[in-house]
Amino acid sequence: MTHETTRGPKGRATLFGAGAIALWSVLAVLTASAGELPPFEMTAITFGIGGLLLAVANALRGEGFAPYRQPWPVWAVGIGGLFGYHALYFTALTSAPPAEASLVCYLWPLLIVLGSALLPGERLRPNHVIGALLGLGGVAFLLGPKAQFSFDAMGGYLAALAAAVTWAAYSLASRRFAGVPSAIVAGYALGTAVLAAIAHFLFESWVPPAGFGAWAALAGLGLGPVGAAFLVWDIGMKRGDPRLLGALAYAAPLVSTLILVATGKAAASLGLGVACVAITAGAVLAGRKAPA
Repeated sequence: MTHETTRGPKGRATLFGAGAIALWSVLAVLTASAGELPPFEMTAITFGIGGLLLAVANALRGEGFAPYRQPWPVWAVGIGGLFGYHALYFTALTSAPPAEASLVCYLWPLLIVLGSALLPGERLRPNHVIGALLGLGGVAFLLGPKAQFSFDAMGGYLAALAAAVTWAAYSLASRRFAGVPSAIVAGYALGTAVLAAIAHFLFESWVPPAGFGAWAALAGLGLGPVGAAFLVWDIGMKRGDPRLLGALAYAAPLVSTLILVATGKAAASLGLGVACVAITAGAVLAGRKAPA
C-alpha cells in the first residue's frame, strides 16, 4: 500500500479492513477442509463460533452489554447484511453454476467504490474507479473460462446480483453508523447464526461434520473468515478508506485461488496469471496518492 494508505488513523483503519480481505482469502481452503456440509448448517456453526468468540473478547475487555444497546435500524442493517448476503449467495449457488454466480457476486467491491461517492467526506477519483474495474477484470479472467452464462439460470444471476448489492449496502451503511462500536459485530454474527439455524432446520437435513479435521476447519472459519474478518472489516469501513478497500477486495479471490493451487486443490492457469497482474495493478492504482 502507499504511504498515504498507512499514515494516520484513517490509514490504520484501512489496514484493519485489508486484514479482513486477507482472512477471506483462506475461506475456500478451510471450507474445502470442512467437508460437504449444507450451506445453512455451515453458516450456523461458523457464525455461532465466531459470534461467541467475539462476545467473549468483548466481555474480557469489560464492555458488558453497552455495545449491544443500539436502536433497531442498526441491528436490522447488521444482521440483514450478514445473513441476507449469505442467504442470497447460497440461493445463487443452487440456481446457477458456481463460476457464473461468483463472478456476478463479485460486483460488490466495485459497488462499494462507486457508492463511496455518496458518503460524507469521501471524494471518488478516476483512479479508484479504474482500479476497481481492473480488479473486476482480473476476477473475470480468473472465473470467466469456467463461466457459460445461460438464460435458464437467470434467477441465480439475479440472486447473485442481489447478494452483491446487499453486501455493498451493508458495508457502506457501516459508515453511516460510524458512532456504533464495532464490538456489536459479535451480536450481528450471533443473530446470523440463529437465522441460519432456523433456515437449516426448515430447508436442510443435518450432516455431522466428519471428525476432528472437519471441526478444526469449522473452528478456523469461525475464528478468522467468519469471525475476526467481519470485525476488522467493520473498523475499516467505518474509519478507513472505502474506495481503496473496495479495490483491494478483488485480491481475496486471487489469493484464495493461489492457496488452492499451492495446496493441490486447484490447477494453475493462464487466467490466474492475468488475474494476478490485473488485480495487483488495480490495487496499486487505487492506492495512488492524488496530486496536490
